[in-house]
Amino acid sequence: MGRKRKPSIENLEIVDIAAEGKAIGRYNDVVVFVPQVIPGDIVNVQVNKMRKNYMEGFVTKLVTPSPNRIAATCEHFGVCGGCKWQHLPYHFQLEYKHKQVVDQLTRIGKVHIPEISPILGSEKIFEYRNKLEYTFSSKRWITIEEVQAGAEIHQPNALGFHIPGMFDKVLDITKCHLQAEPSNAIRLAVRDFTINNGYEFFDIRNQVGLMRNLIIRTASTGEVMVIVVFYYEDVEKRTALLNHIKESFPQITSLQYIINTKGNDSITDQEVICFAGKDHIIEEMEGLKFKVGPKSFYQTNSEQAYQLYKITRDFAGLTGSEVVYDLYTGTGTIANFVASKSKKVVGVEYVPEAIEDAKVNSEINGITNTTFYAGDMKDVLNDKFIAENGKPDVIILDPPRAGIHEDVANTILRAKPNRIVYVSCNPATQARDLALLGEAYEVIRVQPVDMFPHTHHVENVVLLDRK
Repeated sequence: MGRKRKPSIENLEIVDIAAEGKAIGRYNDVVVFVPQVIPGDIVNVQVNKMRKNYMEGFVTKLVTPSPNRIAATCEHFGVCGGCKWQHLPYHFQLEYKHKQVVDQLTRIGKVHIPEISPILGSEKIFEYRNKLEYTFSSKRWITIEEVQAGAEIHQPNALGFHIPGMFDKVLDITKCHLQAEPSNAIRLAVRDFTINNGYEFFDIRNQVGLMRNLIIRTASTGEVMVIVVFYYEDVEKRTALLNHIKESFPQITSLQYIINTKGNDSITDQEVICFAGKDHIIEEMEGLKFKVGPKSFYQTNSEQAYQLYKITRDFAGLTGSEVVYDLYTGTGTIANFVASKSKKVVGVEYVPEAIEDAKVNSEINGITNTTFYAGDMKDVLNDKFIAENGKPDVIILDPPRAGIHEDVANTILRAKPNRIVYVSCNPATQARDLALLGEAYEVIRVQPVDMFPHTHHVENVVLLDRK
């Protein structure tokens, strides 16, 4: 018996956007998920995945565009995997993100919530990121236009972003609108120098080639960090490239490099070597200075991070007499931000390097009432730890997308803080965790924050009070 033929659907009306930013239509009462469309679009769709309760497909023709559709700013829109909502006006993006938070808290977590405050939008919807990571590849993605033109491909190299779902294909980026200059200028200068001088770009499938990655970090202070990642050491070529970057962009604060001989691109376990300038840049927020190293986690939208942290501090209701636990503290940004209004702040984080940064950030700001610990949260946070560090009056949670471990939730319940402020980058796992805490706490306030315009991602801050 042959496989069931996947249908082509004509004149499918896109009616909504669901979780994870997927646009949806309905065909014979079955939900159809379709990328790169918005509500109001009428499209022809080729189904490429069929399941019992839904189908997925791609657009073969935009029959009638939605009256709300706008032209995308970026020339790479639709091919690059980022900024998938550029064709959706920003106020509609905010509406769908707000709806996502409401749906996930009430439907997944079955959480009784008060009226949610309107989502806080980002003042900047372009050039808002302070960090971008580019990949070198000898397998450049060939665009549809190039294929249709039938042109001979003379330049196989790319410096840009991975094509979604294709680990060995990279789109060569002409201009990215996510990070302010000199980001684009640096990337293009590095690309041109390496191509013109015969540097081999990395082939991840065959694990050959010199050039691997380029990381650019910028700060609100104007400082710039550039990290070049090579697959192996070639002193002559490495020095020539780094000197070219240094001379072409004297405004670079920190120029560093890595020799990464591993199969994957992660740099967390790699030695970072400073070639010129400092080994860090400085970010600033409300007069506080934060040291940002090559491996440091710092919220990638600096201006919205300030808004997020102000909301967190406001929800915590600090008077200066509280013991605060900042769990998943990262480099101690929130811990140091709330320290002036706390009696004592205890930060816990899995990454030892981040904890060292957190201690430095307290030191350079003259903050003396913080203590930081490194280790797995479910192992570190226990009854003995609480006895040694003092019962928390307020707990701030800012976990990764996976949320908190059930053991952590149980320890928090035994600690009985008066308030919990839960900052989440994934309202779905936040909803699950709120249900775990719901036996002893009730949700008092909810504030969504948009950190990433043109994407479906949304941060959410929830205040819980002990019943």
